[in-house]
Amino acid sequence: MAVSTKTRARTSTQFELSSSKLTLWVIAVLVIAFIVWRLAGTLAQGKYGPDVWILQTINGSVQGAMYALIALGYTLVYGILFMINFAHGEIFMIGAMAGYFTLTGFDRAGVLDTNPLLAVLVTFLVGMLTPLISGIFLERLAYRPLRRAPRLVPLISAIGASFFLQQAARLLFGIRLKVYPTVDFLAGAWVITVGGKDVRIQHLGVVIIIVTILLMIGLYVLVQRTKIGKAMRAVAEDKDTAALMGIDVNYVIMVTFAIGSALAGAAGVMWGLWYKQVIHTVGFMPGLKAFTAAVLGGIGNIPGAMLGGFFLGLVESIAPTALNLNTQLKDVLAFGLLVIVLIFRPSGLLGEVLSGKKA
Repeated sequence: MAVSTKTRARTSTQFELSSSKLTLWVIAVLVIAFIVWRLAGTLAQGKYGPDVWILQTINGSVQGAMYALIALGYTLVYGILFMINFAHGEIFMIGAMAGYFTLTGFDRAGVLDTNPLLAVLVTFLVGMLTPLISGIFLERLAYRPLRRAPRLVPLISAIGASFFLQQAARLLFGIRLKVYPTVDFLAGAWVITVGGKDVRIQHLGVVIIIVTILLMIGLYVLVQRTKIGKAMRAVAEDKDTAALMGIDVNYVIMVTFAIGSALAGAAGVMWGLWYKQVIHTVGFMPGLKAFTAAVLGGIGNIPGAMLGGFFLGLVESIAPTALNLNTQLKDVLAFGLLVIVLIFRPSGLLGEVLSGKKA
């Protein structure tokens, strides 16, 4: 009788799992059918020409490049500490603010007119250095004392640090929008003719994509080919064993925060140059989107964060047009995509990179 009861319970569980999987696949088929139907309708109308699709792809790539840089900070910290640094969006905001004040200072001093390239390079340097220092202090004050605490405790600390940095920026810089000065040599555009219509490819957009790719390549080489990169991978695998091998775990974690924060700062300067306006809350939504990108690509996976960022940016830019939806629904599409990926591939597009001990 006991065996029969266990068999019935096992059969019931298997049936429930099969029913759940069937329901998920039915939902997936319906979602795909809806997308195909809307896309077919848009293409049949011939409402948008090749020029629109090219422009949307370029804009989406620029947006995705910034998401990818921020997402790298999330994935680096998660890969080593197995925690989500929810204050990372505010680190991005600090970079945007630092870039604004630096570039504005150069503009008022006339350097932006006489030597614009130097002004932009120094702006990027300051915009990356300020968040780097902020990230180090954040790790030292908010996370290091809680390293042995349960996972929920550092998470709460990260949320508190996020609110603290946001409100500190509000008190220091005010609540008014900060408008980035225009950089003339980045304000131009190449004009190409596609299908009888002109398409403007902005110089700034191309520069953002190229700089982002160079930073990503530099990070990948650093992690895979350098001594500090090997130490980072060792600490991610097992902190205690790494310490026994002579690796300064605290130093490696600090460097990880510094690198992720510097990349977020670069994204903050790019955001200010591209969208022109920054405010103390500017890091909230990009931070959430970048976290979404990191999860889409596979949290803890550096190439995954890159792929997830660009993929999310392209979806936000192209999907509303392709599906003939209001552009205000781009956030719904982005987070809806996250839900779908979590349901059908929880490890992300390229899979999570976790040690066996963590998994």
